[in-house]
Amino acid sequence: MTMLKAIIVDDEPLARKRLRALLKDHADVEIIAECASGRDAVTAIARHHPDVVFLDIQMPKMDGFAVIREVGIENMPVVIFVTAFDEHALRAFDVNAIDYLLKPFDEKRFATALKRARRHIELRAGGEAAFRQRLLGAIADLKTGGRYRSRFAVKSAGRVYLVPTGEIDWIDAAGKYVRLHAGADEHLHRAPISQVETELDPEHFVRIHRSTIVNAKRIKELQPLFHGEFVIILRDGTELTLSRGYRGKLRELLGLPD
Repeated sequence: MTMLKAIIVDDEPLARKRLRALLKDHADVEIIAECASGRDAVTAIARHHPDVVFLDIQMPKMDGFAVIREVGIENMPVVIFVTAFDEHALRAFDVNAIDYLLKPFDEKRFATALKRARRHIELRAGGEAAFRQRLLGAIADLKTGGRYRSRFAVKSAGRVYLVPTGEIDWIDAAGKYVRLHAGADEHLHRAPISQVETELDPEHFVRIHRSTIVNAKRIKELQPLFHGEFVIILRDGTELTLSRGYRGKLRELLGLPD
């Protein structure tokens, strides 16, 4: 088997140490450089021409996607993204052009990522242009403004579950997280509710309270309360409070009279 040349890029020393330890079990991989910043990674990739880069997504000043843009698609090796909880990146992996490692990950998951990297390298050898197009499309899809989230990635028991937004009935704030209510299931997603609101299509989701977002398609009935508030009753019987300050948004979305 051909020896793979690898570069590790992560601003956290412990994360780089972890990757080094895992790669010791793979004699066919040679670590040719380690980088603690995106800028160093750009220099190392240009100098060493690695086969694969273990690339952290969230780094100060220059993140993983900025590294790819700086190096250029035509010069970019196979990338295995490394991330703690950046679920946005998962939207790029639907096309299987690259892989990711979600911290914390185990040896088995690491070995799977390395195997996929080899497959990508073989694909590049057989069709360089096609590979570049897939990678470029993945990054463009991730960074395109004006597109709304089609799914949430939630982590549980070391696995990542994809929850389509269309299956979500309502969302409520839970500290640094939001709780996604989808039928009988509840999922925690690490993000403030203010951020989640901007990521959802306003044609389908509306903020009804400082701590609540609802899927308008799930609304069955509105019942008036005191002081301009309403009770929103969903199709499954769930009752939510519509605050007076958010009434205008819901009225506009549903086409309700003043």
